[in-house]
Amino acid sequence: MSSPHARADTAERHPAGDRAMSGGMEEDHGAERLRQRKLEEALEAKSLRRIISAFLNYPEAAEEDVKRYERSFRKLPPAHKALLSHYPQKFQRLRQCISANSYFIFSMLQAFEPPIDLSQEIDCCEHSDHENMQNGDLFSSERKICSNQTALNSGGLWSSTCEAASGDGDNAKCKAEEQTNNKELASRGHHDSTARNPCGCSESHEQRRDSDGNNLADSNKDVSSSSCDWLDPSLQLHVPLVDVDKVRCIIRNIVRDWAAEGQKERDQCFKPILEELDALFPNRSSESPPSCLVPGAGLGRLALEISSLGFISQGNEFSYYMMICSSFILNHAQTADEWTIYPWIHSNCNSLSDSDQLRSVSIPDVHPASAGITEGFSMCGGDFVEVYSDPCQVGIWDSIVTCFFIDTAHNIVEYIEIISKILKEGGVWINLGPLLYHFADMCGEDEMSIELSLEDVKRVALHYGFIFENEKTIETTYTTNPRAMMQNRYYAAFWTMRKKSTAADVVSS
Repeated sequence: MSSPHARADTAERHPAGDRAMSGGMEEDHGAERLRQRKLEEALEAKSLRRIISAFLNYPEAAEEDVKRYERSFRKLPPAHKALLSHYPQKFQRLRQCISANSYFIFSMLQAFEPPIDLSQEIDCCEHSDHENMQNGDLFSSERKICSNQTALNSGGLWSSTCEAASGDGDNAKCKAEEQTNNKELASRGHHDSTARNPCGCSESHEQRRDSDGNNLADSNKDVSSSSCDWLDPSLQLHVPLVDVDKVRCIIRNIVRDWAAEGQKERDQCFKPILEELDALFPNRSSESPPSCLVPGAGLGRLALEISSLGFISQGNEFSYYMMICSSFILNHAQTADEWTIYPWIHSNCNSLSDSDQLRSVSIPDVHPASAGITEGFSMCGGDFVEVYSDPCQVGIWDSIVTCFFIDTAHNIVEYIEIISKILKEGGVWINLGPLLYHFADMCGEDEMSIELSLEDVKRVALHYGFIFENEKTIETTYTTNPRAMMQNRYYAAFWTMRKKSTAADVVSS
């Protein structure tokens, strides 16, 4: 029979052994997490190289278009060529326009500071997603970039902390999860990094630039050549033309957001939203301004306009194509009309004249730093569902504005549910846009696209506690050439809904 002392000794040793085993398991888990983190960073690096390569491939792809035009022209009989004798000059003019667009693109890339080491390589045997990336699955890889804690760190409004602006100040703060679990590409506004940050998101970079509301462009003054080592041709990828088409799309979006020529379209889409916000929040205080979230912010103009109206405004954007460009314009523009682009050169169809097709557009039409923005303006990158499903986002926003956004969802019901959750009681949701569901044509068995009618969208909104206050239809275009012979028009749904308060529910019952 064992002595009591022996039993006591044995009892003491078992927990120690358990702790040793537990410690070993924790070390294994830690090593696995580290390996997974490195792998994800390598995947992100490859994906980001592909996006950057799409920008870098722009001039070559555009030149191929011009060569195709020239080949077609050479096939004409002499008599027909004589009727179009000005065409060779047009082709040379097209090349000059392409050069101007390329200058803007390369200036933008030189100002961009990649959030990760783009020279990282991926062990193909370690991750099945690598094959998808090799086969051109850009969307999934771009999602991977946006769903991890990486950042645009070019200074100013885009940086490495997610500043989810809240009117509640310090009371709205939540402790963030560790850096590797954060879901957003983060971005800091031009105010102190500890102010109005309900998530308390940690930084992913030690080196950051501080800027104030009077000079968003300081970080553009010294762009050293060493900061552009990632533009080395050896890191450039050959990408499909569909990627370059996204670059052309960005150029057209610049007109919508940042050119005088886009003012008519902005008046159609942005003005009703701004007027509604102004009417709903008439007594805005500079000491405690109301907060407004703008998912699908694109190139940032609407979020900037809302900030200039006296709101703590945060734009949220998923596309890295958009984020690179908006960061450049918001943080590096020194003056209005600083750059010249030629947005309409990539289509020969429905042009009234060559001069219309080849006309220039100056950008930006306003200097962002001189737009009178409210302290707290920020841009936060990442997937809307992943970023704003965080518990620390619940009930912190006074208003949410969605413009041409809700039809970007795989599951629009989830969008509406999240919008309801993150609004304060009594908060307002202003929406403008069509229901042109982005994933409606996806054919894969694993793809999901919930495509509701407007009637069903309204019914779902009512289920999640919204009350309609204003509703109408607005006719508008989207990134349309205003001088083209064909223009697609939308009859967009516009509404203002208010989230019911619990107190109102109690009274009504």
